[in-house]
Amino acid sequence: VQLQASGGGLVQAGGSTELSCAASGRIVRIDDMAWYRQAPGTGRELVASITSGGRIVYADPVRGRFAISRDNAKHTVYLRMNSLKPEDTAVYYCVADYVSMNSNDEFVVGKGWGQGTQVTVSS
Repeated sequence: VQLQASGGGLVQAGGSTELSCAASGRIVRIDDMAWYRQAPGTGRELVASITSGGRIVYADPVRGRFAISRDNAKHTVYLRMNSLKPEDTAVYYCVADYVSMNSNDEFVVGKGWGQGTQVTVSS
C-alpha cells in the first residue's frame, strides 16, 4: 500500500491550507488514519487521528484550528489547517493502518507512511 500526500507549501500566518493523502494498492480495509509532523530539530509528533468510524483525536496545539476528515470510499485523509502560526511550520506526514492483499492473495496487516509534505508558515 502506498500513501501519496499533497498540499501544503508557503502560507502566511493566520492563513489556511489543506493537505490530502490518498492510499492505493490492493487495499482490503483502512483502519486508523493520522497526520504527524516534524519540525527541524524535533521529533515526529501526532497532529490528529481519525478512526474508520470517525472518532477523532487532536493534539493540544492544533485543537480548534485544524480539522481532520476522511473519505473511506477514496481511502483518503484530509487535514484542514486554519489560523496557521509560524510554529506550525514542519514536514507533515500521513499514516494509515491497513489490511491489504499481497501477490499470493494473502492478507497483510501493515502501517504505511506518506512521503511528507512541507508546510511553511511565514510571520
